[in-house]
Amino acid sequence: MAERLRPETAEQVLDVVAWAAAEEVPLEVMGHGSKRGIGRPVQAEYTLDLSALSGVTLYEPDELVLSAKAGTPLAEIEKLLRDANQELAFEPIDYAPLFGGEPGSGTLGGVFAGNLAGPRRIKAGAARDHALGLAAISGRGEAFKSGGRVVKNVTGYDLSKGLAGSWGTLAILTDLTFKVLPRPERVASVLLAGLSDEAASAAMCAAMGTSLEVSGAAHLPASVAPAFGFESAVTALRLEGFPTSVAARTESLSKIMAAHGPVEVADVPASEALWRKIRDAAPFQGEDKPLWRLSVAPNAGPAAVAALSAEPLRYYYDWSGGLIWISVEGDLEDAGAGKIRAAVAASGGGHATLIRGSAALRTAVPPFQPQPAPLAALSRRLKESFDPRGILNPGRMGL
Repeated sequence: MAERLRPETAEQVLDVVAWAAAEEVPLEVMGHGSKRGIGRPVQAEYTLDLSALSGVTLYEPDELVLSAKAGTPLAEIEKLLRDANQELAFEPIDYAPLFGGEPGSGTLGGVFAGNLAGPRRIKAGAARDHALGLAAISGRGEAFKSGGRVVKNVTGYDLSKGLAGSWGTLAILTDLTFKVLPRPERVASVLLAGLSDEAASAAMCAAMGTSLEVSGAAHLPASVAPAFGFESAVTALRLEGFPTSVAARTESLSKIMAAHGPVEVADVPASEALWRKIRDAAPFQGEDKPLWRLSVAPNAGPAAVAALSAEPLRYYYDWSGGLIWISVEGDLEDAGAGKIRAAVAASGGGHATLIRGSAALRTAVPPFQPQPAPLAALSRRLKESFDPRGILNPGRMGL
């Protein structure tokens, strides 16, 4: 078992990384470990535990700015924001329950390192689109900062964007600053019952094409509908904002969607609970079956799933059909990796990420989508620039 190092300050983190770089000692970097099962298993003699690097260092509700140390639990931040009627608008997914962990046990640094987002991704973007600044330590053992506490602070290279989604392989985050936004006063969902995947895709794309500011669009086929509290397939469209605005937009959207199928409306709290389940992949919690996350063009989702129709799968769509969660039910070779990635390519391209799988599976199958040669070369150069000795999460992303 790897020896655990648990620094309590950014200065101590710098000392550890400087020593590891000098001695070429690999480090597994983690916060609370809620996303440890994503990516290839890391082989390292030491685990760098950042959970003690915790606490909110700045929160100015009137300025819509929050700064915190990287190991701060996301649950703590969300409670602080909720008490002030604010939120992280990109509503990051909570991966912990998918791996048997406690809900809310992820950290702010992990949210940014994974560039996480929830159903509102189609409207608000992901973590990197809300980051104002960060402090980090490269694999060279050098501390650096990027951005600041206002949007206009970024000049030259925006390192925040480059580090988002790097899963701790380029640098170790110590402090982060995010812009926050007011929580919507009301949430409502327009629900269509019994649509096929193709009909649901058409309905979702039609809803997103209106001026009604739909902030979530998901289709829940019959195979997973019970996990969301429904007896048959449901297509859900979310509207948020001021009560009068939501009421008017809900009425307008219901009239438009009536051409696609029977319409119902779910209000709070049922609507909020539904979208939390959609965000956190509720049908696939409490099990250990291989789980894939596909990203394709919104109107290409049904075609990608249709190409896999001969296989035993459970799945649902988010992001207006552009995000597909797929659980592999049968005993398929390589958890269906070859067929799934071929289906993605045939549907026009995209990404297929193995979110959950055994260590042996994640060693045999590339968990992250293999990159085209030019992009892979660029990724290697980026890795060499930030972490030339390859000490940070070696192999996690195949680098």
